Amino acid sequence: MKKQSLVQISEQIAAPLSAIAAPQRIAILLAIGHGEACVCHLENVLGWRQAYISQHLMALRKADILQDRREGRYVFYRLKNADFLNLIISAAALSGLSPESVSALVNRQTYPACECPQCAPALPAAITSLKAKTT
Repeated sequence: MKKQSLVQISEQIAAPLSAIAAPQRIAILLAIGHGEACVCHLENVLGWRQAYISQHLMALRKADILQDRREGRYVFYRLKNADFLNLIISAAALSGLSPESVSALVNRQTYPACECPQCAPALPAAITSLKAKTT
């Protein structure tokens, strides 16, 4: 087996770092956190347009940082490796931020304002019940 050079190893280390270097991508990773999120969930949390979020999600998928799964018309994203959150928290500490303040931003739950099946699973049943009452 051929030994990798310092340059090759450095390039391999830099690839995921450059993929998450944009503040928008760090925000997306924090918003996904330890769970998973669909684009409408991220729109709700971040206040950005779907197309803008999708561009960043595509770059994170290409960099092999996120994995996705489809459920009907929804696509859900999750981190392939939770160590990326640890990396972000460590980078925050190196930047003079409190690791606790950044950890507090990591998604650990769903947001009720999002109406997708992941965030509001009871919504389809409520709509069906409402339709039955009006007919």
